[in-house]
Amino acid sequence: MQITVVVIVVIYMIAMLGIGYFASKRIKNTTDFMVAGRRMGPLLMAGTLAATEIGGGSSLGVVEKASNLGSSQWGLSAAWYVLTMGLAFVILTFLAPKIRATEVKTVPEYFRRKYGKAAGIFTSITMFLPLIGLTAGQFMASATILSVMLGIGWKTSLIVVAIVVTAYAVMGGMWSVAITDFVQVGLILLGMLIAVPFAVNFAGGWNQVVENVPPETFNLIKGIGGPKAIIALVIMYVSTFTVGQEAVSRYYSARDGKAAKQGSILAALVNGVYAFIPAVLGIVTLALVNMGKVSSETVLAQGARYSLPVLATLTMPAVIVGFLFSGIISATMSSADSDLLGAGSIFGNDIYKQFIKKDASDKEIMRVTQITMIIVGVFSLLVAMNATSIIDLLMFSFTLRAAGAFFPYVVGHYWKKSSTAGAIASLIVGSIVSVIYERKLIPGITFFGWEQQTVIPGLVCALAAYLIFTLIWPSKRESVDLPPVNG
Repeated sequence: MQITVVVIVVIYMIAMLGIGYFASKRIKNTTDFMVAGRRMGPLLMAGTLAATEIGGGSSLGVVEKASNLGSSQWGLSAAWYVLTMGLAFVILTFLAPKIRATEVKTVPEYFRRKYGKAAGIFTSITMFLPLIGLTAGQFMASATILSVMLGIGWKTSLIVVAIVVTAYAVMGGMWSVAITDFVQVGLILLGMLIAVPFAVNFAGGWNQVVENVPPETFNLIKGIGGPKAIIALVIMYVSTFTVGQEAVSRYYSARDGKAAKQGSILAALVNGVYAFIPAVLGIVTLALVNMGKVSSETVLAQGARYSLPVLATLTMPAVIVGFLFSGIISATMSSADSDLLGAGSIFGNDIYKQFIKKDASDKEIMRVTQITMIIVGVFSLLVAMNATSIIDLLMFSFTLRAAGAFFPYVVGHYWKKSSTAGAIASLIVGSIVSVIYERKLIPGITFFGWEQQTVIPGLVCALAAYLIFTLIWPSKRESVDLPPVNG
């Protein structure tokens, strides 16, 4: 079995590198590299947008939470971790044409042109640093698969993953990322979907699964924490997808506002279809353990996050395992490459060009962007070697960069009085409050029971600061349009 699985996955990885090389031939300038020449249609955009957000937390993490074998016991309600992403994409369809119309390459570029250099550098830093954590989370998930599959050390697997992802992302930029994402989202859907009937059949049928798990496992609301937790996830995803470079760059890359809107809707549909697949696999895993067909010690031998790949090797044919592993690696790699490109684009476009060498040529900026991606890949590898929970890592990274930037970015597209003072106040207050709640720096402080989603108190305080400072010091431009590049 192992040889067959390894061959399938190796072929997949070589294919990804081949796509990266092919895409590199389409790169002529930074616009091609960072936003695919602004030529992506709705199908390609939907594929890359969905693949970017369907990552380690959405595959291995959901299986872990749904199986009730780890620290959390979510059951079927673990599907909300992915369903709420789809809801966020639906909400973003209303903003998509506005985002595309800005003609910027990065979120910090919007802040710099709209609110000035101080806001630009602040957002550059707060959005650049979390991308290391996000990349690390996806490296962790990919390494999980390789480690179980090849029987090699986890750190060795991390190194292999980091090299492959960084290589093809650096070669082709957004074109490489988008094309590989389109292939990868198909692989993850196919691989996980094919695994379901094999796992259920091994359990003796769906009736056997149902009979061997607690009834509350199928509660779609309770396990995750009820409606409040679901609403909190929607808020978190909307706030971070809107200002997260790895997601919003897809809207910048669309050929027009209509394509951006259509792509967002299609991505929501993909998330809706995918959401229940890893949740069901988690429930089947729990049933197999309760039936004694699979030992819990075996499944959990290397941690709850390893439950799916371990289960696959025990219950599925080699070819199916190969496709499943390729699919899961696809999910994690498609998120990691986007995070790498986002970090490189922000440094090259918004830090190097603006504050280090203002007269840098387009070719030089692209080279700096590529070098930055390599450095971020190395740093993310180091972070991954010392991290534990995939989802917790993603949650904190989302929180750190989302709270302060959300309202200046969204409202700035509609409110003419939106000002520099309001934006900077929001950025500072939102970030500070989120970190205070996330790291519990003030013992005993609470926020109306929303402590599990620390982005919410950050958003509320950021909104208050934004409105107060904007009303006191409103913008004198009286326009929602960005000034010229040299304006």
